[in-house]
Amino acid sequence: IMVPELLLCFSLGWAAALKPTCLSAQFRRPGDYIIGGLFPFGTVTVNLTARSEPTLVVCERLFVEGLLWALGMKFAIDQINNSTSLLPGVKLGYDIYDTCFEPVVVLQPSLLFLTQNGTTGIGVLCNYTDYQPRVTAVIGPHKSDLCLITAKLFSFFLIPQVSYGASSEKLSDTEVYPSFYRTVPSDKKLVEAMVLLLNKFGWNWIATIGSDDEYGRGAQGLFLSIAGNHSICIAFEGLIPTDLADPKAQNQLEDTIKLINNTKVNIIVLFAFSQPAQALLEQSIRMGLGEKVWIGTEAWILSDLTASIPNIQSIGTVLGFIMKADTVPGFQKYVADLFTSVQQDKFCQESREFSHLMNSDALGALCPECDRLALQDVSSALSRSQIQPVFVAVHSVAQALHRALGCTHQACPRASPLRSWQLLHSMNTLPFTANGQSFRFDQFHSTNPGYKLIFWSWENGTLTYLPVGDYEESLYINKSQIWFHTADRKEPPSECFRHCEPGQFKQIKGFHLCCYDCTDCPGNTFWSAQDSSTCTPCPEHQWSPLRSTRCYDRSERYLFWNEPLTITLLSLMSITVSLTCLTAGLFLKKLQTPLVQAAGGNLNLFALFALTLLCLSCCLYIGKPSNTLCTIQQIVYALCLNGCFSTFFIKSLEITLVTEFPRCAPAFLRWVSGRRAWLLVALCLLAECSFCVLYLHLGPDSLQPDYRSLPSEVLLVCRTRSWLAFALMHGYNSCVGLVCFLCTFMVQTSGKKYNVARGITFAILLYFIVWIFFVAIFATLKTVFRSVTQMGTILATSLGILGTYYIPKCYIILFKPDLNTVDYFQYSIKEEPEEDSQ
Repeated sequence: IMVPELLLCFSLGWAAALKPTCLSAQFRRPGDYIIGGLFPFGTVTVNLTARSEPTLVVCERLFVEGLLWALGMKFAIDQINNSTSLLPGVKLGYDIYDTCFEPVVVLQPSLLFLTQNGTTGIGVLCNYTDYQPRVTAVIGPHKSDLCLITAKLFSFFLIPQVSYGASSEKLSDTEVYPSFYRTVPSDKKLVEAMVLLLNKFGWNWIATIGSDDEYGRGAQGLFLSIAGNHSICIAFEGLIPTDLADPKAQNQLEDTIKLINNTKVNIIVLFAFSQPAQALLEQSIRMGLGEKVWIGTEAWILSDLTASIPNIQSIGTVLGFIMKADTVPGFQKYVADLFTSVQQDKFCQESREFSHLMNSDALGALCPECDRLALQDVSSALSRSQIQPVFVAVHSVAQALHRALGCTHQACPRASPLRSWQLLHSMNTLPFTANGQSFRFDQFHSTNPGYKLIFWSWENGTLTYLPVGDYEESLYINKSQIWFHTADRKEPPSECFRHCEPGQFKQIKGFHLCCYDCTDCPGNTFWSAQDSSTCTPCPEHQWSPLRSTRCYDRSERYLFWNEPLTITLLSLMSITVSLTCLTAGLFLKKLQTPLVQAAGGNLNLFALFALTLLCLSCCLYIGKPSNTLCTIQQIVYALCLNGCFSTFFIKSLEITLVTEFPRCAPAFLRWVSGRRAWLLVALCLLAECSFCVLYLHLGPDSLQPDYRSLPSEVLLVCRTRSWLAFALMHGYNSCVGLVCFLCTFMVQTSGKKYNVARGITFAILLYFIVWIFFVAIFATLKTVFRSVTQMGTILATSLGILGTYYIPKCYIILFKPDLNTVDYFQYSIKEEPEEDSQ
């Protein structure tokens, strides 16, 4: 029985919806003071690049939220006009125009607002103090990039402009925009809230995307600067196009999704308006980006365009900040009544008459699409649309006008006309009330009501905007109400690094300065809390182990007396000295025997004494070195060795004269024997002393602390300052040895004679072999083994001389005394010619 009646009701409702209304005529009303309005009724325009003439730009698609904002302004003014305490006896008018979100479109009504009252022309004057523009103040526009254009125009005339949505930080510059105000916080407050949110969940590896407009670029730039100071690493930053009709826009969106996917981030911060955000989210679904945490702003998070994207639930978790704004009492009923009234002919006739009184036909018909709307077309947006910023903006102007006119609660006595610039003082200094709340513009002409954190909660396919936190001076989050897309419903990790422990520094990974690994500080460096991104080297005199937070003083390292290696070398030195002393004692006892006389007689005792001193000089290389010890080491070695080699030199000359020059030998032998032999020894030593003096002049060895060779100790070594002086001093001994070698190498003796020359030959040859190894090792070593090498060289040289020259003779003395005869050890001067004659 009820079905026909229901069908009849639906038919009548549908017919009413199809009937044109006069909603488009509701945006102009005359009054004592006109307030201009700039609202985005449309969202899509014709192709602006195809414009060849400066004709009127017409929008093609209705933006319901913008229409409701405009109705919010109309509601606020109607409420003020019906008030008995605010502006009593004063009628406010309004003139509202579409911006289409386009700079080209917003300029036209802005210029119209600047025209001289009652005309369509702007006066060019030297002084605009008494200039009366068409409007007293302007509400809007919504977007920051539009406000950056209009605010310069209105600031020139000092016409108050109050935006209900522009949040760009650039607009906080009151020197450039002295008459610009806004009833929303700046992006800086929003970005600070987002950074605190990321820190609360420990997310420091994120991507950030902004729309390629003033809002997106400005908010993203602020976010990058603040996030970097809070140890948040930006894995990817990009811009998405706002002109989606551009053929390149699709490729840009695809590239953005690919780059996000490559970064492996789980958190994406999106600063964009609804249309660019919708395009990006649709593209991410098509390309299978996967579930992420999307952190958004009021610009897109409350939009039907994004919430109605097919399969939108698959993008993951959506969190976002929206400005705290209470509902405006009576607004929904006001809109419902208005949609009923605009279907009545009488109401529409009155509305058109009021609209014609405004003389605003220069811009043509306003919002023709609005006349085809029904209440059900806007009911969804009406239930969540935030009208309070618009409502507060209108009240800020109305209450400033109330004060400037000198109004009381009963009447406004001022009769003379009021100029727009006279409102600024009241707006800058005095608080105002709206919707039962008190507001005040801060030093940057902004209000700061705070933010709510909302969460997209899906239940049975229905989206609910669930409040889960708020931000004013600090951030509060109710984490238990947030169900993330992960299996355990906990927040997903998104970290590029972990917090480093003391003793670890941050090693940068790739191109991201705040993305790093924690690496242990290497040895000889330490970690400082003042600079955790690097390890500070320890001073030279200090050291540190791995992963250290401080440095320690180095201990000194040199060849200690109690080291096993030192004891071994000292034992070998003792054996060598003992053998040398025993040999000297034996030679002294048998000094007058033919063998000792043939070997050099008293010169042997001097050579063995020099050899003993040479062995004992090993003690100079043990213990803590000093500049004096470093100098004495080389001089003692050179002089002692030269004392031994000088006796070999005299014996070599004697053998050469006897064997190679037998006829001249009697004349020259007296110069290499007896007391004159000691003169040659003295001359050799004197020559060596001159080289030692030269060595002291050019640069003796000096003590050099070596901080690099050992990790935790300072190595005290003797540094060769002048290799030329070193070569001259030791090279002289090598030359003496070479002469001895050449004089004895080719000497031949019959089997009945002892070859004295062969002992000198082998001793010198062994000396050269030892020195070849010594020079190679000594030039490269910089540790305690350098001293060991020098001691080893001394002992090897001493033992070589003993073993090749003196020990065989001791053997003959002790075990072959029958060979110790004049005939066996004496070179016969007379034999050689006889053998030659045979």
